[in-house]
Formats: sequence, C-alpha cells, structure tokens
Amino acid sequence: MTLVLGTRVDSTSYADATDTVVDWSYRHEGRYICVANVHMLMEAHDSSNFRKIVSDADLVTPDGMPLVWMIRLKGRRSQSRVYGPTLMLHILERALRENIPVGFYGGQPKVLESLIKEMQARYAGLNVVYSFSPPFRALGPEEDLAMVEQINRSGANILFVGLGCPKQEYWMAERRGKINAVMLGVGAAFDFHSGLKPQAPAWMQAIGLEWLFRLITEPRRLWKRYLYHNPRFIVLAVVDLLGLLKG
Repeated sequence: MTLVLGTRVDSTSYADATDTVVDWSYRHEGRYICVANVHMLMEAHDSSNFRKIVSDADLVTPDGMPLVWMIRLKGRRSQSRVYGPTLMLHILERALRENIPVGFYGGQPKVLESLIKEMQARYAGLNVVYSFSPPFRALGPEEDLAMVEQINRSGANILFVGLGCPKQEYWMAERRGKINAVMLGVGAAFDFHSGLKPQAPAWMQAIGLEWLFRLITEPRRLWKRYLYHNPRFIVLAVVDLLGLLKG
C-alpha cells in the first residue's frame, strides 16, 4: 500500500487482483474495488469524504500511469499498471473458466446491451445472470431495496459497475454489506468494451497520454475535467514526492 496525494493505492498486478477477486467471489462477500487514476485522486484530494471511500475500499488498483510512476518513485520499483478495462477482461476470462456468475450495473441501455453481446461473443458461455441500466434519477428507497434484492437473487458473485467516477464509488460503498458480490467500479470500460467508444492506442497509454486521446475524442464532455485536475495533480505530485503534502 502506498499513499498518493494522501489516498491509498495498493501495489498489485493483474494476476494478483484477479486471484483476489475470484477468491472473494467464492465467499459471497460484499466487497468493492476502486481503479484509481488522476481524476479519482483529485476528487479524493478535494473531498475528505470521498478520500475515505476510496481508501476504505477492499482493493485500490493503480489504473493510471501517473499513479504507477508515483508508486515507483516512492520505492516500489516494479509496480505495473492495473487498468480497469483490462482487469475486467482478466476477471471475465476467469469467470468463464470457473463458471462464476457475473452481473453488470450501469451504462445507458444501448451501451449495456452492446457490452453484454460483445462479452458473450468474446467469452462464449459466460454466465451473465444480471444486468441493469439505472435511470438518471436516484432510485427511491423501495426501488433501491428491490434492486439490491434482485442482484442477490440473481446469484451474481461479481458485479461490474459502470457509473463513472465518483458516482460509482459512492454507490458501491453505500451497498457494501448489502450486495453479496464483489463490486468493481470500472468506469469507461462499459463504453470501451461495448465498442461504442474507442480506446487510446497502447503507446499512448504506456506514456500516460490516454487522457489526451480521450480529450480529443470527447472534448465537450472532458475538457473541464482535465483542465481543472491535471495541472493541479502535477503540482501536488511534486509536493507529495518532496514530503511536503499536508493532510
């Protein structure tokens, strides 16, 4: 475990994270996993409540390359990236192999439909027992209770949650102990794996420029986020590495 800008990020790998998720899934334990990138850490920096939600997760993987570099500079030289969309595929492969029931929560109806179709084509025989595209409004207490009960009745041992950060992390934290599945907040993975949005080329991901690719492809939605968060992250990262970060 390493603190990056005051938020916990775990030293793990695709293999270790997948093994951990599968092990927890067999125990039917309500746990949640965050995949941390610059956006998430800056949201955590700006909100102590959200920082606690991320740091209290059962596993926090280094999803973004800037976080990987920070962890390496803090002493864990061999740390590699554990990217949410790729971790999702590793887990689905194991779920297929071991017949672990999975579910998907989030995304617009057409995204969710395309995602499940693509994943079942890629992993023929994948046991998808639950899927739900929630409305944009918040569910009422009775609706939420019914939804939780439906997830539990479905028998899903692993639930992929694609609501976007920070909404999905709040959602998972509020339902830990209620939903009997391992919940993974995988953000844009639903859009990528459904084929509805392109992923950055591997070389851009490797040098930490995935944000630029996403900005180019979705400028109207993402420009404010990157303009606000990225410059501040660079400054705070330097302060953190110098040991001068407070609180």
